[in-house]
Amino acid sequence: MPTKKDRVKVVVAMSGGVDSSVAAALLKEQGYQVSGVTMKIWDGAACLEEGRRHGCYGPGEATDIEDAREVARTLGIDFHVFDLRQEYKTEVLDYLCREYLSGRTPNPCLRCNHKIKFAALLEKVQDNGIEFDYFASGHYARVEYDESKDRYLLKKARDLSKDQSYFISSLSQAQLSRALFPLGDYTKEEVRKMAADFRLGVDHKPESQDFISGGYSLFVETASPGAILDKEGNILGEHRGIPSYTIGQRKRLGISAREPLYVTAIDLEENAIIVGRREELYQDEFIASRLNWIAIEKLERPTEVKARIRYRHREAEATVTPRGDDKIQVKFGEPQMAITPGQAVVFYCGDMVVGGGTIETIGKERYG
Repeated sequence: MPTKKDRVKVVVAMSGGVDSSVAAALLKEQGYQVSGVTMKIWDGAACLEEGRRHGCYGPGEATDIEDAREVARTLGIDFHVFDLRQEYKTEVLDYLCREYLSGRTPNPCLRCNHKIKFAALLEKVQDNGIEFDYFASGHYARVEYDESKDRYLLKKARDLSKDQSYFISSLSQAQLSRALFPLGDYTKEEVRKMAADFRLGVDHKPESQDFISGGYSLFVETASPGAILDKEGNILGEHRGIPSYTIGQRKRLGISAREPLYVTAIDLEENAIIVGRREELYQDEFIASRLNWIAIEKLERPTEVKARIRYRHREAEATVTPRGDDKIQVKFGEPQMAITPGQAVVFYCGDMVVGGGTIETIGKERYG
């Protein structure tokens, strides 16, 4: 943490929610020179009507911006709104469409943090002449500097039920070097109480329930219907288009069977969805790429880690082995359910994030 806080300028990403509001309040109380910033990302695209599902992207944005502005006014700090609609479309929505149309399941939260919140937003801040030493957010995580490694380390939050280190695992050393996460040592209950104590007016505000109000499918181009097959190739029904399905999905398949069926594979070439029994979802290895190492410079030898293949996935023991410059093989000790191409995998050693990447192919991949 920086010293001489009254001389240290911190820009806080404020969403209008309880977490980022308390982050700003804590930093102000600790003596930092705080400014609040938020971003306008919704371009008016069709979403489900206001009130059904409130997401980061959608028609509730104007209300959230005004809530953030009011919190800044209460705290007596400067507040700025930046238009990032084009950057968001290019880096998040277009990426979302490409991945779904490729039969993969993207993770827009990681993408947004890496490309928008901790990159494009800060470029806007700098372009507008706003000076800052650190950038803070309401994420539940911790960052520390390790002198022996000369690296910034990303660690889990004290409140493991709210830990968000998975969602910021793609941040670079440069981004982490200027990042502050004031909520890393607090529980959600403590944060809501502080919001009330600071009289911010957002202590009872519900959390966003989705990344995009109305669901991602509203932003994916219309795709052609095709066959739903079992593993023997028998036609069981017709799917609505590949972007509407993901590995492990059970609901909304539109087929009847004697036992529950799940999406076990997506055949993009044949425009087919493959379904099977729950046990067919379990695999014990995969290939990952688009790697970002945090605790180490790079992976040089097989290493034992705990791997998380989804945000709510219970970490499992695994061995990661380098396979070229930007690929690794991940081998679990026990098979895991619904390993999904396109999703992020994050590696931990205790409470420390070792690094992460993107799941590419499931099963064995031969080398040499």
